[in-house]
Amino acid sequence: MTIKNICVYSGGRYDAGATQYREASKDLGALLAQQGWGLVYGAGGHGLMGAVSKSVLENNGRVIGVIPKHIIEQEIPPQNLTELHVVESMHERKQKMADLGDAFIILPGGFGTLEEAFEILTWRQLGLHNKPIIFLNVDGFWDPIQEQKKLFFKEGFITEKDYSLFKVAKASIEILDILEEEGYTVSR
Repeated sequence: MTIKNICVYSGGRYDAGATQYREASKDLGALLAQQGWGLVYGAGGHGLMGAVSKSVLENNGRVIGVIPKHIIEQEIPPQNLTELHVVESMHERKQKMADLGDAFIILPGGFGTLEEAFEILTWRQLGLHNKPIIFLNVDGFWDPIQEQKKLFFKEGFITEKDYSLFKVAKASIEILDILEEEGYTVSR
């Protein structure tokens, strides 16, 4: 199986996120471009969103932004995107991003990032897609999600099969191993 685009969910708040999160975002952007994979993201130019998209572009990659009209009125997306899709609502944005992405990577972020991650996980759990989902666990940022997954299972809210709905990588390079394990072709 091949990958054309990877959808990345991440924090887009102006200066939010520690330096190590920004560096991981840049590393991820470079990796996507080197693999020839396009970035699908929320079209923001700030925070980790901005860091990953700038890195993809600096490494001659493709960046596809998806933004709702109400946000474009507040924040103008970067002008150098390969493609920009302006949609009517947040729901349409999430659907478009999911349709365009062949896999999902979740960087550190806030409520919006978490909401997008859990929605795409739920869609996979319900059989609406079977695309890989990977949390990039920079400096243990997503450790609480892994602990919560254990509690969900212990209390009977998820099944043993649900444990495999997402994987966790500590560094961008580990994403290649995870995708290979899932049957996707990667370049080394």
